Amino acid sequence: MSVTAWQPQPGETQLARDLVAFATGVAPQVSGMRWFRDTNRLDVQDHLPGWPEGPRYAPRTKPEQRTRSAARFGLRGLYAVVAGGLETLAGSGSVTKVPRAIGHPPEDPDNEVEDFPVLWAAPDSLARTLPWQLDPGRRPAGYLTYAVVTDRRVVILGRADDGRAGPEVLWECARTDIAGAERRNFSKENSDAVIRFTDGSWCRLHVSLPYGLLRYLATPHELLGDDRLSPGQREAVAAFTARHALATRPVVSRRPSGNVLVEYRTGDGPPPAPGSGTGGYQLMGPDGEDVEDQPDDY
Repeated sequence: MSVTAWQPQPGETQLARDLVAFATGVAPQVSGMRWFRDTNRLDVQDHLPGWPEGPRYAPRTKPEQRTRSAARFGLRGLYAVVAGGLETLAGSGSVTKVPRAIGHPPEDPDNEVEDFPVLWAAPDSLARTLPWQLDPGRRPAGYLTYAVVTDRRVVILGRADDGRAGPEVLWECARTDIAGAERRNFSKENSDAVIRFTDGSWCRLHVSLPYGLLRYLATPHELLGDDRLSPGQREAVAAFTARHALATRPVVSRRPSGNVLVEYRTGDGPPPAPGSGTGGYQLMGPDGEDVEDQPDDY
């Protein structure tokens, strides 16, 4: 199904949209790889309906890992020498100091170091219905996939990156089919997320801007109309709308902490834009006052 521009249905609220794809391993044994598994850890890519042939991977042996690590160490050593020189110059104000990378340890070694499944699905489970276009190793060059989260459903859209055709609806499920989502920091750009379905299956996606998408997948959301806001909160929403010159009311939701989040997103209009995320937000308390972030707010 191709459409010129995807829009929510009447009465449906779009909450988040972002570029997504099946994730890619970063540990030496599985770097650049991914697998599609059943609950016995068997490869099921040949049994996924409608999927074309794709690349087949094998975890690297210890000698291969050492060779690869040695090559990377050589590059890091060269970088360290260059960076050290640049940092010395930076002390004199000649150049900007080179930032240092921050690493994260594996959170799930069985699925991040020894193996790297991006699909974990028993027969007839929902994860097995995900579209093959999410796989960077199968889809055409320049093809992009997006996840859209609304108050009713999750939709996967796909489109060629040439701007000549509208997005194609590849897949969707009800929002109630999502059990939760967690960010995975042991990943490229710290931007992987595991999306869990209520039937026990799950997928691991690389998400361009994970906070916006995960906010509405990690926990059930509660959208608030003006009739459910205090007078102070209604005034704060009106001021937020005027301050950002918004043509429509921003999305207002209650977070698990009890705080109320007001936000709008840039690039919300069709067609989806790469990297479109939160354009502005405000977190407020019972009377519309600004409050500090709580762990569950974002």
